[in-house]
Amino acid sequence: MSGFDNFNTDFYQSSYSVEDQNQAAYGYGNNDNPYNKQYSQYDYSQQMAYASPGMMQPQQPYTGQIFQPTQTYTPSASQSMYSSSFDDEPPLLEELGINFDHIWQKTLTVLHPLKVADGSIMNETDLAGPMVFCLAFGATLLLSGKIQFGYVYGISAIGCLGMYCLLNLMSMTGVSFGCVASVLGYCLLPMILLSSFGVLFSLQGMMGIILTAAIIGWCSFSASKIFISALAMDGQQLLVAYPCALLYGVFALISVF
Repeated sequence: MSGFDNFNTDFYQSSYSVEDQNQAAYGYGNNDNPYNKQYSQYDYSQQMAYASPGMMQPQQPYTGQIFQPTQTYTPSASQSMYSSSFDDEPPLLEELGINFDHIWQKTLTVLHPLKVADGSIMNETDLAGPMVFCLAFGATLLLSGKIQFGYVYGISAIGCLGMYCLLNLMSMTGVSFGCVASVLGYCLLPMILLSSFGVLFSLQGMMGIILTAAIIGWCSFSASKIFISALAMDGQQLLVAYPCALLYGVFALISVF
């Protein structure tokens, strides 16, 4: 062992040391080396010097006015096209098929039997007016003590189905079920007047029979006139008026009895 110690001391006979290597590599002196400081005396404020410049940027001052922000968004061409298309859309009632102008014109056509019907308007499947007239007819029957809402809607459905089949056999162009229901429903308006008279007076006398016959003729004549003008069935008004008179005769019987 003594020989090995002598060999070890002879092997490291040099003035070169590890501390001199660190100083030569990093260029630090004993006084400038930051690793020689104790942990309790470490200056943590030096960490701010190593932060990247992009992490902290100076805040730019606001140059606009309060409650009046500057306009920085410009809508694209597609968005402006969509906004203009929304402005050009028709009203909701028109999209649902409810046109009060056409309803009023159809009502006047029914109330004025000698007026020429507009076939373009009468060929529409408008069911708003017929539903109102059916409810009004049932309401007037209810005022006279007759609860007949089921009969009103049931007879209306059967009558519309029968007239739909008959008109498709007689006409060359054909007709839709909605158009038939719309015309027959609008022509129910004179029957509402008959049931309204039944609330105040008795319809089972001679005057009641005459009034009932006049109302049936009024309803059937108006319905046949509209069907002839809408379907271009010239010379066939009496053939169309007869089944219409049978249908409205059933409603008249409900009103009288």
